[in-house]
Amino acid sequence: MIPLSHILLLSVILFTLGAAGFIIRRNVITVFMCIELMLNAVNLAFIAFSRRLPSLDGQLFVFFVIVVAAAEAAVGLAIIVALYRNRNSLAIDDVDSMKM
Repeated sequence: MIPLSHILLLSVILFTLGAAGFIIRRNVITVFMCIELMLNAVNLAFIAFSRRLPSLDGQLFVFFVIVVAAAEAAVGLAIIVALYRNRNSLAIDDVDSMKM
């Protein structure tokens, strides 16, 4: 059995990498992947606590986070494709406004 502290440490590392990538990177797709990485780090923490405590609440929260992440991925990728078609660039600096 893996100790809870190890799993939470991995979750913190993943969340920190995602937050750093979100702040530092200037590509829309990379920022999008960093947001997904942060959501997966939170899911890992929820599952770790759900296994540690005799409760299914953590797994229920993970289900809802996965549903939100799937909806975000569908809408986000559609926006990214539309943005690339209109601007021919995926740099965040070029996406300062959504008007054409």
